[in-house]
Amino acid sequence: MTVNDLQRQRLLLQLEYEHEREEFRRLTQAMGIGRRVKRGDCWWPATLGRSYYNSLNQLVVEVNRSPDEADVEHNFEHGRQVAFFDVSGTDDINYLDFSATVNYAESLRMVVIVPNEAAVAKLHGAQRLGVSLSFDETTHRLMMGALDRVIKARGNRLAELRDIFYHRSLTKQFTFAPLRFPWLNATQEQAVNEVLRAKDVAVVHGPPGTGKTTTLVEAIYETLHRESQVLVCAQSNMAVDWISERLMERGVDVLRVGNPTRVTDAMLAQTYERRFEDHPDYPQLWAARKTLREMRASRHGGESYHQRIDRLKSRIAELEVNIHNTIMGNARVIACTLAGSANRVLDGTHFATLFIDEAAQALEAACWIAIARANRVILAGDHCQLPPTIKCVEALRGGLGTTLMERIVTTNPQVVTLLKVQYRMNDDIMRFSSDWFYGSQVESAPQVRHRSILDWETAITWIDTCDLDGQEEMVGDGYGRINRAEAQLTIATLTGYVERIGRERMLDEHLDVAIISPYRAQVQHLRQLVRRNDTLRPLRNRIAVNTVDGFQGQERDIVIISLVRANDEGQIGFLRDLRRMNVAITRARCKLFILGSVSTLTRHPFYRKLYHYVQQLND
Repeated sequence: MTVNDLQRQRLLLQLEYEHEREEFRRLTQAMGIGRRVKRGDCWWPATLGRSYYNSLNQLVVEVNRSPDEADVEHNFEHGRQVAFFDVSGTDDINYLDFSATVNYAESLRMVVIVPNEAAVAKLHGAQRLGVSLSFDETTHRLMMGALDRVIKARGNRLAELRDIFYHRSLTKQFTFAPLRFPWLNATQEQAVNEVLRAKDVAVVHGPPGTGKTTTLVEAIYETLHRESQVLVCAQSNMAVDWISERLMERGVDVLRVGNPTRVTDAMLAQTYERRFEDHPDYPQLWAARKTLREMRASRHGGESYHQRIDRLKSRIAELEVNIHNTIMGNARVIACTLAGSANRVLDGTHFATLFIDEAAQALEAACWIAIARANRVILAGDHCQLPPTIKCVEALRGGLGTTLMERIVTTNPQVVTLLKVQYRMNDDIMRFSSDWFYGSQVESAPQVRHRSILDWETAITWIDTCDLDGQEEMVGDGYGRINRAEAQLTIATLTGYVERIGRERMLDEHLDVAIISPYRAQVQHLRQLVRRNDTLRPLRNRIAVNTVDGFQGQERDIVIISLVRANDEGQIGFLRDLRRMNVAITRARCKLFILGSVSTLTRHPFYRKLYHYVQQLND
């Protein structure tokens, strides 16, 4: 049945692809520029910076957006496809006839790879330039190609790994006495040993705050005592950067393939492009490429001209290969996204071990892109937290959301190690999550068990919003829901709590705050309210407002959740995805506020039990 299951996965992935393409076309046609700017899918007006050839001989152009949009989080990141457009005096949108790719993106500036000099000329000819995300077919093609390879695999390591993930089988292990790591707790130490013993696959299951990253870094570090190089992947650029930075802190040499979205100086220095530019032979290569471009531009014919061209091309190829081999040979860890593992700089490279972080957020097909490069696979994550993003309801119902991590947990539970001690939050905050999602197996470390900011306060407070003057409302097509009255009460709750603590203490002790809502429209509205609030103004750098997805892997001293939904029918939409709520309620170290309509939400058993749990704490 394995091949049939994979063929079904491919059909579901095709459904998702067609749905996303059609949805993108519909929204692009129906939505004005202003709305797309607010969604973070468009920069307009945009201005051009310099254009130049980067270290990989790609023609790139710098694009800047208005500083007024700095508070709008955008969705541009490395590898995303974009389209440029010009807005005429009649406000007609005219798309330029070429596509481009984001090389890297910051808050107000990004560098975009364009096809040729003619494209740069067209950009400079635009009067009111804008840039928009375009439908990205590249990742879908990579995933479908990966599934095709897995389906066709016969008599090789890829076929063996496929069968391990799809069948109940006794996975193989090396045999050796357990290694001791006194700086880790018992389950973390066990997880590292299980990773080192695994010949096929191992899973590090890390509930919130249990030190999954610490454990994974230790496992990678120990693996590098046995192997010269490993591949480390994750679904998102942010997750790749996070694990890369932790490895660098341990002194591990990391090569970052694909520019990181968060372009810190430390991470930029680890990128393949920067290492390429820093190689001693790069000035020779740059000069040779420049000469070749100038010769081609002059278009002088003759036999000697063609001979010189051929000699230059041979010299360029030789230098490129030498630089590439030096860079790849020196790196101990190659770090990239799952889709980035298809990057041409990794062609011909195979790894003994692949580590996939945040594996429970990655589509199965995306994991197979990277698995094709490895002999064994280590998965780390938590399938009780954020799932993969799937937009097609039919594909979701068909099982596209079932991840490889969930599959191996079901078929081969013996390879899973659950981390059981959390170091993040007050025990009362952790306890509900442990009971509901982890069979009450997760315990709090003694040093955080009674973590709090104010004396004698309860760690969780639920503020019922059902009596507010106003209910949820839709904002625009596909943009989300908003509850203005609840947003006002959210800010009032935070303001009151800050006044109880004292602003000076907040600043002196560097206390930080997360305001979380599942709905993007509510997030945007809450950000506006924070900016306008005089009490909160001195603390703005300590207050982050974002969706649940935006806070995955993060933590704050104080967390306020605005659940938005308030209606007479008891409809809660995607709040039924309880994994997102697990993420939301476990971001808080010391104090958690939940704002939501009790009459609407408690018709669902999860929210009913959570509400009663909070009430018992406060009795």
